[in-house]
Amino acid sequence: MIGPLIAPDALETRLGASDLFVLDIRSTSEGGRQAFEAGHIPGSGHSDYETGGWRVAADGAAGLLPPADRLSDLFGRLGLRPDDAIVIVSAGRGASDLAAAARVYWTLKAARHPRVAVLDGGYRTWAADPSRAVETGPGIVKAATSYPVSYDDGVRSDLEQTLSSWRGKSATFIDARSASYFEGREKAPSAKVAGHIPGASAYDYTRVVDPETLRLFPKEKLAEQFARIGEGPVINYCNTGHTAALNWFVLSEILGRDDVRLFDGSMTQWTQDPSRPVATGPKS
Repeated sequence: MIGPLIAPDALETRLGASDLFVLDIRSTSEGGRQAFEAGHIPGSGHSDYETGGWRVAADGAAGLLPPADRLSDLFGRLGLRPDDAIVIVSAGRGASDLAAAARVYWTLKAARHPRVAVLDGGYRTWAADPSRAVETGPGIVKAATSYPVSYDDGVRSDLEQTLSSWRGKSATFIDARSASYFEGREKAPSAKVAGHIPGASAYDYTRVVDPETLRLFPKEKLAEQFARIGEGPVINYCNTGHTAALNWFVLSEILGRDDVRLFDGSMTQWTQDPSRPVATGPKS
């Protein structure tokens, strides 16, 4: 068994297993492949989170789930197999890195990949212990595979479903952004209007990360942070479906809540049509 969160010590005991795929997702803004080749977990492969094809832009939205055929191509190029145990390794330098790992995790879950985990603390935590092995160079390049992708509709809320849930008041909407975005004092460049989806609650995604260790807080503290969310479906969103992935990961995978979805289009897609309402100011 593996996932959803694996500690460095636990990963260390599995290195070399034939079914293990350690996927380093350090992006261009964190040094990308150059940083990876300067040091990585032994046996890792690399795929840049920002430029590798994990998210696509369409219809004004900057971070949508790719079409199934494009994701199938990405998995095939990486050499992923449906029975692999995948461990996602971010740079580990803060909440945004954890959100990147959570977004890749969500993508794999959306594609029905059964065994996937996020390395708690990312590469920074791994490398902080001098007793752990570190490799340099290009890393593992696996033979290309054919990976059929069919999506699980239970983890994603597309625009149509999001609108339906909002109109019918059938889900709790969780906004992962900071107060300045939620209240409408600033907005993402790709969003047309500043503010939030009316009726949403603000849950800044950075609050789930311990500022001292840069790792997720323990499960008990995470449960306390989300305790006031009532029963029923939950839809998480942000600006581009990046930071909200971390709230989705905590609620769905760590706390085990049912019917928790990510609206990957988020505010950039929601605001493309001026008929969709946007609220400003703090939530009462």
